[in-house]
Amino acid sequence: MNDYDGKDFSGYKSGYVALVGKPNVGKSTLLNAYIGQKIAAVSYKPQTTRKRQLGILTNEKAQIIFIDTPGLHSGDYKLSEFINQEAQYALMDADLLLFLVDVSQPPDDEDRKLAAEVFEKSGNSKKLLVLNKMDLASRDEIERHQQAYQELLDFTDQIRISAIREAGREALLDRVIDLLDEGPQYFPEDQITDVYERDIAEDLIRAAALQNLRDEVPYSLFVRVNDYALREDGMRYVHATLFVERDSQKGIVIGKGGSMIKKISTEARQEIEEMSGEPVFLELSVKVEKNWRNNPDFLRRYGLTHD
Repeated sequence: MNDYDGKDFSGYKSGYVALVGKPNVGKSTLLNAYIGQKIAAVSYKPQTTRKRQLGILTNEKAQIIFIDTPGLHSGDYKLSEFINQEAQYALMDADLLLFLVDVSQPPDDEDRKLAAEVFEKSGNSKKLLVLNKMDLASRDEIERHQQAYQELLDFTDQIRISAIREAGREALLDRVIDLLDEGPQYFPEDQITDVYERDIAEDLIRAAALQNLRDEVPYSLFVRVNDYALREDGMRYVHATLFVERDSQKGIVIGKGGSMIKKISTEARQEIEEMSGEPVFLELSVKVEKNWRNNPDFLRRYGLTHD
């Protein structure tokens, strides 16, 4: 490859790699492990990720631009349209697609729906089946479930890993590099994501809330970081508003005597400190914004629409 910005990229690999899969199959865990720090919120609940996020891994062989994709959403809200568009754009933009599954479980309707969406939107992109959580399944289960997953799509290849235990992670990375085409570095070597720390903090706060709240609240929850300032004493001051749609939800988020909001704040503060490497003072408030998921003005104000 010709010289590019003073560098010779002959034999160098680069490309966009979409991470696709149901909630809790290990996408964010894998991404954080490769990047070496927490940039993606980890939660077992859907909609922890609502926007595409890049995780950029640069080494001497390649620059891999991982795209952490939001899960497809079946709701009728305008927010659901935005989430689905974000996922679809990620599929269309990817050079390589990693279809992550939990190999300890057989494919279900959600896996089949996602595979159909990938088939429709990803075009001729290469597709690698990543069978995660192999440490949770017996040999017979792995063989049986792997065969079932292979029938969902025409995969270029498949590989078994355990993202949380590191087994197979390096082999997967080598396989990704093998499947990418030659290309230059699109981002500076030291850049690891395309979002600001305050945006990651919003995801981490929402993830902490999702882990603790009842099922009827999380999908009505929006988090906005209003202040993300480093004070003279070296403390990072963070103030965020948690928006909900009903007064009853506000009471649930606050909890009896403020117990729930304190629990969310404590867990989120620890995650933000781990991400930023700084001591954090986190202050949370709760506000009712009725029917915000269908409010075009609200969604436009906070970047949750493609209009």
